[in-house]
Amino acid sequence: MAQKTGVVNFYSVGDDFGEFSNFAPYSIFLDGERWPTSEHYFQAQKFKDLAYRAKIRKANSPTLAARLGRDRKQKLRRDWESVKVGIMRKAVLAKFTQHDVLQALLLSTGDAKLVEHTENDDYWGDGGNGRGKNMLGRILMEVRALLREGVQQPLGQRPRRQWKLNSY
Repeated sequence: MAQKTGVVNFYSVGDDFGEFSNFAPYSIFLDGERWPTSEHYFQAQKFKDLAYRAKIRKANSPTLAARLGRDRKQKLRRDWESVKVGIMRKAVLAKFTQHDVLQALLLSTGDAKLVEHTENDDYWGDGGNGRGKNMLGRILMEVRALLREGVQQPLGQRPRRQWKLNSY
């Protein structure tokens, strides 16, 4: 397979590489539960309240799961800011190790820079102008590197290897 270089932009599920979106309809199994999407899992982890987490897991769409996760009437866990990147990493690694078709798609990007291109988010995305942190894209590139090394995640478990995001 020829190595791709350059940039691969993604955002909407229906666009090229839309499978990289957390809203893409690929379930994951983590923490003893099946989650309809990685967005459901990520949003639920913001809260300690198990009943509210279950409500998010059962949401009938990732859009609803995201809305529930952004409800500030619910109390966020105190450590959320310090753990959110690790939780996203865990969800993305599960998604791309539990679905062979996604793993192949991610590996097909070669050495391309992966960018969640949206003006709606300058933390997980690039802010639409390239000035955002693009944390989701960075995590995807880290997972791609791990997949090249043959790393697989046991179902429902955290990766054994701890790793940090590279600077891009």
